[in-house]
Amino acid sequence: MENYNLLFPRLRSARSRKRAGRKDVEKQIRKKYNRSEKLWDIRRKIPWIPLENPYQRGFVRFFVLRDDVKRSKDTDFFEGILNKINTYMYSESRQFLKKKKKSGRRIYVEREQKLKRISSLGWNDPKLGFTQRERQYFLKKEEYNPFRKRNDIYYEFIEPWRFILRVRPNMITHYKPLDSELEKECDELGSYLRQYKVAGIIRKKIYGRPKPWKADYETDLIKSRKYTAYIMSATELADYFEDL
Repeated sequence: MENYNLLFPRLRSARSRKRAGRKDVEKQIRKKYNRSEKLWDIRRKIPWIPLENPYQRGFVRFFVLRDDVKRSKDTDFFEGILNKINTYMYSESRQFLKKKKKSGRRIYVEREQKLKRISSLGWNDPKLGFTQRERQYFLKKEEYNPFRKRNDIYYEFIEPWRFILRVRPNMITHYKPLDSELEKECDELGSYLRQYKVAGIIRKKIYGRPKPWKADYETDLIKSRKYTAYIMSATELADYFEDL
């Protein structure tokens, strides 16, 4: 009886066993996720090998400087901006057409191509390195995102007329060798990590960030003019509505 009483405190409750099982699952998912990230980095660092006989695969369309902008003294300045907001579109034909339904029948129309919009994260990204002069050529805008159910902030170039579209053959000159074992492991990990419950745990435990209800509540109050009038000075209030 005494031995039984000594062992009793060591028995784990059902709640403790459930918590331990959940942590083991999270550790397994985190381990597989880290392995997937490592394999992705290995694949990215595989060197490209030049082809002996390059071949054409359709056409590519992108933006270039207009001739009058090239002849100006700000050629290097706008070339630097274009390198950060240029977009590339590929097509099997030179026309860059797409199907569109009109009046019950399908017609071909030209595919629209625009310059890249800079997100709020990219705006402050040191890799892009926007200078103060370059920032003056962008306009801050907001657009409602139906998936996130909120307004997303982005920055758009205000003088797109300085660039024109150019179409060139899309030449394939290099290839990256594939490792069958590496690709097989990547596919297996990707199939596991894309499962509904596993993806939910990854978003919560790895990507998740604390976001208390108070932050959302204060944000909604700041958008109210009545509340803003009490917490902001006249100068701060003017700057706030100028950014909207």
